[in-house]
Amino acid sequence: MSDDLETLVERALAEDLGAGDLTAEAVVPADARAVAVIHQRQPGVIFGLDVARETFVQAGAPGLEPLCAEGEWREPCEVARVEGPARAVLAGERTALNFLGRLSGIATLTARYVEAVEGTGAHILDTRKTTPGLRELEKAAVVAGGGVPHRAGLYDAILVKENHAALAGGVGEAARRAAAASEGADFVEVEVQTLEELDDVLASGVHRVLLDNMSADELREALARSAGRVALEASGGITLENVRAVAETGVDYISVGALTHSAPALDLSLLVAPD
Repeated sequence: MSDDLETLVERALAEDLGAGDLTAEAVVPADARAVAVIHQRQPGVIFGLDVARETFVQAGAPGLEPLCAEGEWREPCEVARVEGPARAVLAGERTALNFLGRLSGIATLTARYVEAVEGTGAHILDTRKTTPGLRELEKAAVVAGGGVPHRAGLYDAILVKENHAALAGGVGEAARRAAAASEGADFVEVEVQTLEELDDVLASGVHRVLLDNMSADELREALARSAGRVALEASGGITLENVRAVAETGVDYISVGALTHSAPALDLSLLVAPD
């Protein structure tokens, strides 16, 4: 993703800097140098150091020295050290922290969900509910937190949702068409909202069934009816408070849109000292 990352950072910096940092140019000497340390101010999982490094490089600082490992749960600590021209460090500060805080927040929330289902055998999945232009980074953050990526987009797997089914003449018919056109797709999955729809889909030859907004009792009944013929994914209304109960029904996957659309940014700060 190196070329895409460079372009992404270039656009982000242009959005923030425009024609230049008026404040730094007014008060910081042009030849001043600085050392800055990024601090993690709450427990969580750090992810996004590569994009933070690219941000400082493009801003004119030499780069970023990691002081901790990504993808590990840790208490508040020092995350990274940045050294270079003071104006360049300040120019990259907010954009770098925006990327790093956002991605670390996703990794942290994912880690909480993964911990909540530990020992059940269920895998936590992300969804396509990502920030436009940041999907690859956000899905990588999910993996850093211990989750499993779902399909990357519309191009790599078939997932029949209710609108597809409505246009195809029903869930069963849509499932049969999808299974027949599965060549080249990583997997074929069909969403069902009732146990009757599940029965109609099971004989179609799809790989996975998404059980939408079903109760724990309905999920257990779905497991009994499928008898291992397909992988089962629970989705809809999943929270940290109920995810353990969902996992204990025996489903293979639990997809959580909140991992990417509602994860709070991890609290980070950057403190600068003259060099």
